[in-house]
Amino acid sequence: MPVAESSVSRNALVILAVIASGATLYWMSGILTPLALAMFLAVMIDGFARVLQHRLPGISRRAALPLAIVLSLAIFGGSAFFVAENATSFATQLVTYTPKLNGLIARIAALVGVEAPPNISQLFHQLDPTKYLGQVARGLQNFASTAAFVLVYAAFIIASRHGFERKIVGLFATREERQEALAAFLRIRDGVEQYLWVQTVTGAMIAVASWLAMVAVGLNDAAFWAFLIFIASYIPVVGGVVAVAAPPLFALVQFDSYGQAIVLFAVLNVITGVVGNIIYPRMQGRSLNIDPVVVLLALAFWGAIWGLAGAFLSTPLTVMMMVILAQFDGTRWIAVLLSADGDPQQLKTKRLDQAPDEPDPAPAGRRHRKT
Repeated sequence: MPVAESSVSRNALVILAVIASGATLYWMSGILTPLALAMFLAVMIDGFARVLQHRLPGISRRAALPLAIVLSLAIFGGSAFFVAENATSFATQLVTYTPKLNGLIARIAALVGVEAPPNISQLFHQLDPTKYLGQVARGLQNFASTAAFVLVYAAFIIASRHGFERKIVGLFATREERQEALAAFLRIRDGVEQYLWVQTVTGAMIAVASWLAMVAVGLNDAAFWAFLIFIASYIPVVGGVVAVAAPPLFALVQFDSYGQAIVLFAVLNVITGVVGNIIYPRMQGRSLNIDPVVVLLALAFWGAIWGLAGAFLSTPLTVMMMVILAQFDGTRWIAVLLSADGDPQQLKTKRLDQAPDEPDPAPAGRRHRKT
């Protein structure tokens, strides 16, 4: 008679599979990172196309996707040009702030009891930046090659999206299995799109409010700082630290007194606190259903194996893993641990391809119901 598989051995195999998967993701990061970014970009463009189709009158489904691609490329290109232009002036201003930086170092050294603190020139020579020029050049080269791979992968993913339904039919024999697979895909897609929407709206709120506060105190390059705050908002936890700490530190260098930096630090704390603790939970609701501790662990894990790209993708990748693991009995306990309320199927989002007057789809618990 066949011997029943014990839960201990099954869970041990799952843990070993997770470890092996993590090692594989780390070793193949050069190949998988552009692919993951391309999938993320393709989902974003697909959701953007459906929004354009519903919001703009006269836009057909066939015309919405090319329009979304063109607008996305224009937005990314404009953002890159804005960063390049402002980064040059920002670096030039840092050179002119050398005397103020020396004075700030002297004041901080006096507070901690250092009698002869080094100046900026001495610190610059001690760091020996010529050693890092090769690393910077290699980093720029890797960024350019990664961006090219991402665009190529994204183009092929978007081009092959029409064959998804046929692949589903070929992979799953029965209609119920196909409906379950399609429901899982829609939960992943809706969760990622909802995450993008919430992060974009709340990040824009923080960036605009921070820009107003920085303009009010007279901080230079307020628009550049606001844009950096908006980009950093897509990284959990780290984005809030950048929004609160970076502009006040620059205010210490620009102004002679501490008043502007203290006021800016307090105002930015209030802004991020209101948006993060009041607006963000109301907008997000139960759309992701991920435990906050898991968000921090996912940020550390994906950031360790994939660097900055992993930090940006940590939450969407965790959503995808939770939904996939919840589909199998042997791995459902991992999905339960990742979820916030113990029910990993409850990704309650409204699909973007629904008409405004259509009811919400049936809950995940009734996924066997035939339509």
